[in-house]
Amino acid sequence: MNCSCCVASTVLRKKSKKRDKQSIEEQEGASVVNTKSFLYNELRSATNNFSLTNKIGRGGFGTVYKGVLKSGTQVAVKKLSLESNQGVREFLTEINTISNVKHPNLVELLGCCIHGPHKMLVYEFVENNSIDRVLLGPRRSLELNWARRSAICVGTAKGLAFLHEELIPHIVHRDIKASNILLDKEFHPKIGDFGLAKLFPDDITHISTQLAGTTGYLAPEYVLGGQLTMKADVYSFGVLMLEVVSGRSSAHANYGGARMLLIEWAWELYKEEKLLDMVDEEVGEFPKEEVLRYIKTALFCTQANASRRPAMSQVVEMLTKNVRLNEKELTPPGFFEDSGRRSGGQTKVYKSSDTSTGQMSSAPISITQVTPR
Repeated sequence: MNCSCCVASTVLRKKSKKRDKQSIEEQEGASVVNTKSFLYNELRSATNNFSLTNKIGRGGFGTVYKGVLKSGTQVAVKKLSLESNQGVREFLTEINTISNVKHPNLVELLGCCIHGPHKMLVYEFVENNSIDRVLLGPRRSLELNWARRSAICVGTAKGLAFLHEELIPHIVHRDIKASNILLDKEFHPKIGDFGLAKLFPDDITHISTQLAGTTGYLAPEYVLGGQLTMKADVYSFGVLMLEVVSGRSSAHANYGGARMLLIEWAWELYKEEKLLDMVDEEVGEFPKEEVLRYIKTALFCTQANASRRPAMSQVVEMLTKNVRLNEKELTPPGFFEDSGRRSGGQTKVYKSSDTSTGQMSSAPISITQVTPR
C-alpha cells in the first residue's frame, strides 16, 4: 500500500510534468510563430479568469472575451472551442499565415496562446461590436444612416475581395454573416474569423452553428454538394447586404402575411418593382438610385447558379461606380430550407424563389456587364 507521502510525491511529479509540457508548448509557440505568443496566465488575468461578464460573443470557432492587458491595451481573446487535429507546429504555421494578413477591413490578429488543451487567439478589440448586435438585435445599440450602411457594404466587399483575389494563397472565409462583421469606432467594417476554417473539419463553420434552415446565409451548392468556394462567400455577402439595407435578419419572418426568408421577400419585391419597400425605416433620407443598385447587386450575388455570381472585385465596382446593371442577366436567387426541422427531420430542400421557372439555370453568364450612365 502506498503511503500518503509517496502518493503526494507522485501527484507532484505528474503536475510538474504537466507544467513542463505546457511550458515547452508555450516556448515552442514563441519560437515558431512570427506574431506575439501570449502566456495563458497573462490572458486569464486580462479576462478576469474568462469571466462571463467579459464574454462578448460566441461562434462556431469558440467563445470571445474582452480583455485588458497589463499595458492597458484592450484585446479580444477567442478560446477555440474544438481541438484542432493538427500538432502545435502545424497549428502555429496556420496562425502565422493569418497573422501576416493585413487589410483595413480585416480584424488584426495580434497573437496566440497554446497551453495544454487550450488554444487561443488574441485579436484587436473592435469598439462598436458586430453588425448583428448593432443592427439586427432586438435592441439596437446604434443608429446607422445610409452613409454608414453604404460604407459597411463597401468595406466588407473590399475585405473579401482582398482575401479572394489579392492574397496569396487565397482564403475562402466560409462563414460570412452579420456576427462576423465588426465595426470600429469610426464604423468601418472589419471581417473576423478569416482563415480559421483550415484549422477545423470542413463542416464546423456552418453546420455546427446550426445556421442551416434558420438564417439563410448558405449557398445552395454548399448544402447540396458541399462546394465551399469563393462564390459561396459571394452568396453569403449578398444576403448580408440585404440585412444591412433592410435592418432585418435573413431568417424566416412574416412579410405581408407570408412567412419567408429575407432573400425570398427581396426577390418578390424585385418582381413587383417595389425594392425600396425593404429599406429600413431608420435609415432616414437616402439616395434612391444608389440604394436600388445596392439591393440589385445583392440579388446578383445570391443567384442560384454560382457561375452567374460576380467576383468580389466586381462587386466592389458595382457598389462604388455609378453604373447601370444589366438586369437582363439577373436570374432568381437560390436558397434552401430544412423542411423536416419542425418534425425532427433533417431533410434539406432546394427551392427557387421564382416558381414560374422552377429550374436552376446551368448556363454560365457574365453578370457584371455594366454600362456607365
